[in-house]
Amino acid sequence: MKTLFAAAALAMAATSAGAEGIVTYTVDQSFDDVVFGLENAVIGQGLVIDSVSHTGDMLERTKADVGSDVTIFLKADIFSFCSAALSRKVMEADPMNVQFCPYGIFVLQMPDSPDQTTIGFRQFPEGPMKEVEALLDGLAREAAGIN
Repeated sequence: MKTLFAAAALAMAATSAGAEGIVTYTVDQSFDDVVFGLENAVIGQGLVIDSVSHTGDMLERTKADVGSDVTIFLKADIFSFCSAALSRKVMEADPMNVQFCPYGIFVLQMPDSPDQTTIGFRQFPEGPMKEVEALLDGLAREAAGIN
């Protein structure tokens, strides 16, 4: 479970190599602990996770089918959810903000660092969507035990 030392073990990056526009937090916690923290953080905000995409499992299961032998992730899931109140607010400001809904947060473990888990999300454009980004950042930080 989360420890008091999680924040001390934190490696934060506003962008990852090759992934501009992504906010990530990497902690020395298990994948399951970070996922549990994320689920609780989302529920704590009165939100509901609409779906979980098990992207890591899919990529591993299909790697031979597409002619690869590379394991990209040990585990990688993407959690999708929405906030009725916040979504209404940002879409009343600009109906084209519909393109960003549902919101997603990913949790992953890489083969080269199995003792670390990364949680992150896409950054949003300036304007009303920055409020959604702040929500995602708060959820990710809470899930990772950073606050």
